[in-house]
Amino acid sequence: MSDRAPARTGTAGTSEAPVAAVSDLLIRLPEGPVLLPATTARIHAGRITALTGASGSGKTTLLRALVGDLPPGAAATGTIEVLGRTPHLLPAGELRRLRRTAVAYVGQDPGSALNPRMTARRLVAELATDPSRGQTLRLLAECSLPADSGIADRRPTALSGGQQRRVALARALARDPEILLLDEPTAGLDATARDDIARLLRHLATGRNLAVVIATHDPHLVETCADHTIDLTRTRTRADRGVPTPRAASDRPTPAYTRPTKVDVRPGTVDTSGPPAGDGLAALGIDAFFQGRHRRRHPALSGVAFHAAPGSATAITGPSGSGKTTLLRVLAGLHPAHTGHLTLDGRPLAAHVRRRTREQQRRIQLVPQNPMAALNPRHTVAQQLTRPLRLHTDLPRSARADRIAELLDQVGLPAGHASRRPGELSGGQRQRVSIARALAAGPDILLCDEVTSALDTDTAADIMDLLTHLRAEHRTALVVVSHDHHLAARHTDTVHILGSGHITNTGPTASLLTS
Repeated sequence: MSDRAPARTGTAGTSEAPVAAVSDLLIRLPEGPVLLPATTARIHAGRITALTGASGSGKTTLLRALVGDLPPGAAATGTIEVLGRTPHLLPAGELRRLRRTAVAYVGQDPGSALNPRMTARRLVAELATDPSRGQTLRLLAECSLPADSGIADRRPTALSGGQQRRVALARALARDPEILLLDEPTAGLDATARDDIARLLRHLATGRNLAVVIATHDPHLVETCADHTIDLTRTRTRADRGVPTPRAASDRPTPAYTRPTKVDVRPGTVDTSGPPAGDGLAALGIDAFFQGRHRRRHPALSGVAFHAAPGSATAITGPSGSGKTTLLRVLAGLHPAHTGHLTLDGRPLAAHVRRRTREQQRRIQLVPQNPMAALNPRHTVAQQLTRPLRLHTDLPRSARADRIAELLDQVGLPAGHASRRPGELSGGQRQRVSIARALAAGPDILLCDEVTSALDTDTAADIMDLLTHLRAEHRTALVVVSHDHHLAARHTDTVHILGSGHITNTGPTASLLTS
């Protein structure tokens, strides 16, 4: 654990009593792994505390412990005190009051906590101390969602991942809490939005004398606004967490990958001369929209043309809310509210995934930005990975356990994680399970929506190396939505830049994203 960054001018000093404190707090599953190593921390009003460390080091577990939400069956030793109380020992009624009035938590997958039938304004007003229209609109604007954008009257399904995250933040602030807990608050946001969030957090800490705790992999956010940093990685070894020790990039072996037996394997290097006309996944003249109140249509994409050829690697980038995720969902058949044409190898492709053949479903796989919304919380990791193996491969039942262990190894997870449920995993671990599930089908086209935003640097590099290997060995077409221009420039050849639902520029990734 490490401390750094002295208190900024105007923030509360460490001599004041903390609003929350943990001392030698250790959380583990009975006869299982340590979820949070013995940690000591003091959280003060008017200050921003950053929790850093590798994926799975315990950042999310500590945040959840501060709101009394320990993983099922977990045991805690040491002490934890929040506003003079021990959250997980409170009666249910008192714990609800603490969460509703004093401690606000915004998880790493905020979209899964938003009621899909309510508009953004109603979601904020639901918990607000002042639920008036004017105040809810001011809160949304404070979180970079101005009233003139029309977002206030949209439902969560009509918002991008970054917009959902900001609605969840506005909803948390509406309670006027004393402590604000944020898990990866800048994941999936473009650089401008990330800077807006950093300035907002600084304003909240100093202007409202609010204690802010953020779990993050974003070094820029830490450098920009954190007063105090706790590095959880330094409190334990990777072996304690059940995570393989990272190797230098030059020492990493080529990731193993086995295609399902139904797939026609076509090994070879990427053909940079381009595929025959019509090969791969293509979209032409796509106009997509969301259905709003009174059956009004909110445009999301307009006149978009796209082609993912076999063996290609294409990046899609642009500001939050520009339509990147919507385009991936159109290609995956999960957003049928559009006009235009889709083809696969030159043949018509149904707009809705349920109208596609089993083979078409296998060939096109989406790894979503929000894995919690895509993983069944009641099923173990093994059950989540067994389903695509059963649906899309001829692998015998007796061989599935070995294949599951291989898939988990490919994404940097120990085989023992197969028995865990999503709620027992960190956000980064859930993202890796989501990637493994997509790989289990042996896809020809892999659609990746911000798949490294919740991962530490070493794990992100390993995942991208694996995806690049799939592209080279099996001519898998990669489509990567990312705000990380360095990652996109390193691992893709072509980039489409989206703005307000239109493709504003297309060309070589290296030249466009570095200019």
